[in-house]
Amino acid sequence: MTVYFREQSSPIARQQVLSWLTRQVPDSRIQHILRVEQLAADLAQIHHLDPEQAAQAGLMHDLAKYFKPQQLLDIAHQEGWALDPVELANPHLLHANVSAVVARDEFGIEDQDILDAIADHTLGRPGMGSLSCVVFLADSLEPGRGDSPELHLLRQISHHSLEQAVWMTCDYTLQHLLAKRRPIHPRAVQTRNWFLQHASQQRANGVSDQVADAVPFT
Repeated sequence: MTVYFREQSSPIARQQVLSWLTRQVPDSRIQHILRVEQLAADLAQIHHLDPEQAAQAGLMHDLAKYFKPQQLLDIAHQEGWALDPVELANPHLLHANVSAVVARDEFGIEDQDILDAIADHTLGRPGMGSLSCVVFLADSLEPGRGDSPELHLLRQISHHSLEQAVWMTCDYTLQHLLAKRRPIHPRAVQTRNWFLQHASQQRANGVSDQVADAVPFT
C-alpha cells in the first residue's frame, strides 16, 4: 500500500491522527478511512493534484463520524452555522463539516483546500474544487463500498473526469436514498445539478474523453 502522507513535510504526524482515531471510531471505520486515504491520493495523482493534500483530507474526513448528535449540533451552533430542517432532524449530516472543525482545532490544519475537502465529502458542494471532488469520490467509491457494475463504472469514470464522476455518483447515492425513503439534503441535489450542468457544458463545447463518449448524459 502506497502512503503519500509525508511525515517530514506535514503539519501533523499521520500516526498522531491514527492514534486519535483509534480512541474515537471502531476498527471497521478506521479500515474505511484508510481506504479513502489511499484512493484519494491515487485519484489526486491521476488528476495531477497534490496526493499528500488528498491523503491528509482522506485520513481526517471522518474525525467526527461517531460524535453524538447533540455534540454535532453544539459545535455547529458554536461555529455560527445556519442549520436547515434536514440537518436539525438528522444531525449526523453535520459530521463532515464538524470533522473539518476538529482537523483545524485538534490538529492545527490551516490549509483551506484540505478543510474544504473534509467538509464537502458527504454532501458535496456546488462548484467545489478538484481536491474536494477527489475526497468526495474516494469516500463513495473506495473498494469497501462493494463491486457492483454501477460502482465499477463510476470508478472507471473517476479516472477520466472528476466532474462527470461527481454527478453520476450523486445520482447513484440519491437513487439509494430514494429507494430507502431517506431524507435528502438540498445541498446534495444542488451538488448533483451543478456538476451535471458543468459536465454537460464541457461536452457541448467539445471537451470530452473516451468514457464521457461511451456514457450518454441523462
